[in-house]
Amino acid sequence: MTPNPTAAEDPATVDEKSCLLTSLNRHRDAILWKLRGLDEEQLRRPMTPSGSNLIGLLKHLASVEYGWFCETFGREVEPLWFDPATEQDMSLTEGETPDQIFAFHARARTAADAVITELPLDALGTSWRGVSVSLRWVLVHMVEEVARHAGHIDILRELIDGATGDHNRS
Repeated sequence: MTPNPTAAEDPATVDEKSCLLTSLNRHRDAILWKLRGLDEEQLRRPMTPSGSNLIGLLKHLASVEYGWFCETFGREVEPLWFDPATEQDMSLTEGETPDQIFAFHARARTAADAVITELPLDALGTSWRGVSVSLRWVLVHMVEEVARHAGHIDILRELIDGATGDHNRS
């Protein structure tokens, strides 16, 4: 017999916001797990003709967490030292380190979680395109965005060292 699942494993038992946040966190956590154990060269290594690399994808995800959750709902965003509109969020400069990007991602995630916690799902904000969007829509969009890039990260990690999967199975 299988033990009763927790709320995180059984979204049907929780409210809509908790369900969406659980899904978002599952993908966020999978990404961080996929990046563990790699050295700086592996994290920075361009793995596609366009230059996609693991740490650049994490930098991008931090940037979009700030953008979609904080900027959209009028919350404070730390000053960015790069221009995401020109895809400078997809790679690291020579002066940036993976540790800086991991810390940047953690701050963006914390700021996004504060917005998610404080606002109702029907709260409206204005996207970077000037369109009115609800927190519900942003949460669904970000689950899609993070899951999409988690898949990219999974493939890039496998190309580096053969590691596959979305969580530690031991």
